[in-house]
Amino acid sequence: RCDNATERMLEYAASLEPKCKPTAVVKKGGAAGAAGGTKKAADAWRSLPVEKRIEHSLVKGIDEFVVADTEEARSSGRYTRPLQVIEGPLMEGMNVVGDLFGAGKMFLPQVIKSARVMKRAVGHLIPFIEEEKRRMGGDMSVESNAGVFVIATVKGDVHDIGKNIVAVVLGCNNFKVIDLGVMTPWEKILDAAVEHKADVIGLSGLITPSLDEMVTVAKRMEERGIKTPLLVGGATTSKMHTAVKIAPAYSGPVVHVLDASRSVPVVQALVDKNLQQRQEFVDEVAEQYSELRDEFYAGLEDRK
Repeated sequence: RCDNATERMLEYAASLEPKCKPTAVVKKGGAAGAAGGTKKAADAWRSLPVEKRIEHSLVKGIDEFVVADTEEARSSGRYTRPLQVIEGPLMEGMNVVGDLFGAGKMFLPQVIKSARVMKRAVGHLIPFIEEEKRRMGGDMSVESNAGVFVIATVKGDVHDIGKNIVAVVLGCNNFKVIDLGVMTPWEKILDAAVEHKADVIGLSGLITPSLDEMVTVAKRMEERGIKTPLLVGGATTSKMHTAVKIAPAYSGPVVHVLDASRSVPVVQALVDKNLQQRQEFVDEVAEQYSELRDEFYAGLEDRK
């Protein structure tokens, strides 16, 4: 047993020809006459535009160049704010990862590796984002009037990159973010929401058991009589699961967010000071989820 067994297995798998059979593995370039160009072909992606290089690093889980490429993007002049590098090439790369994962072309250990690459890139940008906030006369620790957002990775899950990106993006949009960290039990989440008078609660999770824990949080919110809007996101979450499992457990607003970059307009809609517009958004989401539940249960009937 060793701590990096998953990484070693992924590295070994990446060295094999994709179409070779499990009973007859062939190393890349192992075929006759193919060895000469293998290294050159493998490095060809480094000549791509910086946005495509970032995407490649995220999809393949390569962290060797991502900090340098992120800095190149930040200082290229194409992105006027460091946050735009997160919302642009970094999130676009993670969207590709999400699409591949959803299509069954990437597996959870690979997604976790991609998340670690994303974490390094975002970590490089955080000081620039904080400096920009200071220059603009703001402070990420000072209360703002946009709203209070309590966010946590649920109990049993240690993955935090999606949560961290949401916290950064919302913080840059004038929200006060209370980040409770990872492995957070439902009691701590609800107590913090009451203590800080949260306008929205966010639940994050990357592994499948987190889905059940999110349902538990929703049930406990209902039991306590909390009506705060609930935001759900993470690699294994989906609009269908949210509609079928989470929303029925909670009478307050529940919204699934596909990725961190899309959290801002959703949260802004949930705290809209125009009560009519806010209710229209909540009703529209509830109607969508009702239709998804009908579709899900109709599919179950068809399979009988």
